[in-house]
Parts: sequence; C-alpha cells; structure tokens
Amino acid sequence: MKLRMPNLRLQTTIILLVCSVVIIALLVTYLLIGKEISERTYQHLEEKATDISRMVANSPVVINGMEGDLPEREIQTFAEDIREVTDVDYVVVFDMNSIRKSHPDEEKIGKSFVGGDEAEVLKGKEHVSIAKGTLGMSLRSFTPIYNSDESKQIGAVAVGISLSSIEEAVSKSRYIIYIGILFGAVIGGIGAILLGRRVRKILFGLEPSQIAKVFEERNKMLQSTVEGILTIDEKGTITLANDTAEKIFKQAGLQGDLLGENIGTYLDDSKLMKVIQTGSPELDQETNLNGIALLANIVPIKVEGRVVGAISTFRDLTEIKRLAEELTGVRMYAEALRAQAHEFKNKLHVILGMVHMKSYEQLPTYISQITNHYQEEIGFIAKRIKDPVLAGFVLAKMSYAREQSMHVSLSSDTFVPMPREEGIIHEIITIVGNLIDNALEAVKNAKDKKILVSFVFDEEEDTLTIEVKDKGTGMSDEKLSQVFRKGYSTKDSERGYGLHLVDESIQKLNGEVQVTSEPGKGTIFEVRIPYESKDENDD
Repeated sequence: MKLRMPNLRLQTTIILLVCSVVIIALLVTYLLIGKEISERTYQHLEEKATDISRMVANSPVVINGMEGDLPEREIQTFAEDIREVTDVDYVVVFDMNSIRKSHPDEEKIGKSFVGGDEAEVLKGKEHVSIAKGTLGMSLRSFTPIYNSDESKQIGAVAVGISLSSIEEAVSKSRYIIYIGILFGAVIGGIGAILLGRRVRKILFGLEPSQIAKVFEERNKMLQSTVEGILTIDEKGTITLANDTAEKIFKQAGLQGDLLGENIGTYLDDSKLMKVIQTGSPELDQETNLNGIALLANIVPIKVEGRVVGAISTFRDLTEIKRLAEELTGVRMYAEALRAQAHEFKNKLHVILGMVHMKSYEQLPTYISQITNHYQEEIGFIAKRIKDPVLAGFVLAKMSYAREQSMHVSLSSDTFVPMPREEGIIHEIITIVGNLIDNALEAVKNAKDKKILVSFVFDEEEDTLTIEVKDKGTGMSDEKLSQVFRKGYSTKDSERGYGLHLVDESIQKLNGEVQVTSEPGKGTIFEVRIPYESKDENDD
C-alpha cells in the first residue's frame, strides 16, 4: 500500500522545517560540546584533587606529625579541615606501611589503606587513579610526603572524590547546555513562525498549489489576449512578452528572443522609462516599431509602493484605425439614411394632408415637383460623382441638412471619377463627412445656413481637391492651431475627435490640408489628396 504524504500548508511546512533544522543543529552541538564539557569537568576535578594532595603533602603539620614532632591527631584535624574547606570526599594520610594517619571515619585510622593503587606513590611517584576504597569508587590523587629536608619519603597523601560526585558535577555542567538547547529551540520556533507569516504575506496568503494555479491561469490569459503585452524592470530589461507581442515584433522584422533584451533596442523607450520614473500611467500613446504604428497603454508596476517596472499593452494602430473608421462610416451612413427617410416621411404627410383636403388638382403638381427636384438632385450628383457609395453619402448629407433647416449644396465644377483603389473612397467619406458635420455645427446659429462642397479632380496631376466652405462662426488663430488635436473641441469635453480623424485620414492618403477661418465670417477647409482614376478598360 502506497503511503500518501499529508498536504501541509506552506506556513506549517516552513515551521516544521526550521524547527527540525534547529533541533538537529542543537543536538549535534550537544553531542560535540557535551563530551568536551564532561572531559573538561573531569580534568578540572582531577587537577583539583592533585593540587589538594600536594598542598597536604607539603604541609608542615603533616610532615611534623609524620616525623613525631607533633601528635598524630594533629594530622587528622588538619586533614579534616582541608576536606571540609575544599569539598572533597576524603583526605587520607598514610605512612610507608600504608597505615592511615587520617580518615573521615576515625575508626579506620591506624588501619591499612584499601584500594591496592597506592604502591606507585610509596615508590615516590605522584599519580591519579580510579579505585574502590572503603568509601566506594572514587578518583584518587596520590602525592608522596618527604621529611623536612626532603631526603627521605615518610608517607603519602590520597585525596579522593567519589565518582558520584564527579557525575553530579558533570551533570551540572551539562545543565547549561540543556538551557541553551531549550532557549535555542524556543527562539527557532518563534523565528520559524515569523518567517512563515512573512513568506505567506509576500505570497499574498497563497499556498504553493494556488500559486501554481494562478501562474498557469496568468500564462493562459496572457497568451490568449489579442493585445501584445510586455513588461520591463527598472532598467528597461524585458521580463515578459506574450505570443502576440512576439508576433508583432516579428512582423516588424525583429527576430530573436525578447526576454532579457533592453526595450530601447527595439523601440523608443522614453515613454516606458518616463512611467517608471514618474509612477504615472501613459494611456493611448502612439509609438513606432520599425515602421509599424502601435497604440500603447503603459502603467507602472508597484510593489509595496515602490515602482519596480512597467507593463505595456499595445495593438497595431492600423487595425484600430480601420475598425474606428468602419464604425464612423456606419454611423454616418445610418444618420444619412435616417435623415432621408425623415424627409420623405414629411413629404408623405403633405401628400396625405392634400388628399384629406381634397386638393386633387394641386396634388399631381406637388408630386411632380418633388420627383423632378429629387431626380434633378440625384441626376446632378450621379453625373458629377461616379462612385455610387460616395454619391449616395453626399445625397444623404444634403437630405440631413434640409431636415435641420440648413442647406448643403454641391458646386457646379464638382467631378469625381471612379477611383483605381476602392479603399480610398472610405477615407474620403471620413474626411467629407466630418468636415460637413463640423460646418453644420458652425452655421447652426448663423444667419446664412448654407454650406458649399466641391470636389475638383486634376487629371494631369492625379489629385483631388475637396473644399468645404461655410459662413458660420469661424475660428480665432489660437483655436485654428489646435483644431486637429485629438480631444480638442469648442463644444464640450465628449467631442473633439472628428477633425482628428480627418487629419489622420489625410496623412494616411499622403495628402495635405489648408484651413482658412475668420471669426464671424466663416471657415474654409481645403484638402488635397493623391487620386488616380480608374480607366474604362480596367476591370
């Protein structure tokens, strides 16, 4: 049966790991230091016993007592005093026949020394041994006693410390280690908990499995979006690029792996670096990538309030313009058709009223006038403007103007042949439609509500000149200098895009525009664009 490991939380895992490391480190330290401390404690007690035995062996009281100059009981008194002061288990003085002269148990004085390890000291050799005496197993330090002139050995001293006392001393020494281990474990545990909380905070409270899921979802999201996405760090190094970004870069002829490269290698990075420096986003910014126009949005990446990079989403501006222009064209078409339908509805109301009033004699005349006027207008426009889409659009604009109690007329010198490239008509509709709308706004409150539109084709130079003239409010030089700026409007904040689209279409067609305006007297927009006509033999 296969065992399954429990799915622990990241914080719990960190705490267990850190605590385990701390405990193992402390145990290894204990094993290494504990032995050293035991040996040092034993050595210290051995040196202590030796020093005491030497002190007793060289004491005048002991030497004189052994030589008979002092009563032997003085040796017992002195030895016991030393034992109590130095906290050893016994201090035994014995003669060359191993007969005790002192002992903690006075009944054993005068009896032979027990242990069998005193032979070496009776030969004049100082040594330390462990042996069993009348007081049990003990560490014993032996030192020979010489007479006053040190010419002859007259006995020896044995200072003993029981092994139980030694073990007790070693245990006391190790007690410090135990305290250190406990303190280290507590500190390690607290540190592990704080570290776990810190890591969890950095990871926004997510577990590793959740982080993996978020990472996978983020990658899928980045790769599925139609916009190109790039992120850079503070130095401008690319740290992320999705598939769309790489595709756009390849279309621009820029090959290679983007990651790790500096963004300045591929495009103007001033706006990106400006966002990093200021921390403010840059929205709807036009930039150039090796000839491809891009529309980009750039926002800073902030971590704990500090800007650490920037992310840019961008899209081919040509595609965006095409979509915007299509939407603009559809809107203009819809408005024109609505105006035309409304105009005919009004005429039908007049006819219905004449029927109710039984004005049957005048009715044919009115219908004939409407038909003739409409046919004349349609015939004039169809004869002058060969493209049916542009012709229908101009006709609809004229109907819309009449609905608004204004008048749009086409100059007699107008002529627009069929274009060689059909796509140019859509750009012309964008230009003419926005210029007429702008003129209608200008004459709305003017006395003369007439607008004159002309199309003049120069066959020799293959150019088309479009002129829209009104006698409306006009513009000052200051307003004139900003009239094509995106978002600028003399009306309200929600407008200001029509003339900007006009300017973009003119630039797209490599044309030019000239604006003449005078406050209170009107405005003339003159647009000149390259225009190749379609030959009759062209299919």
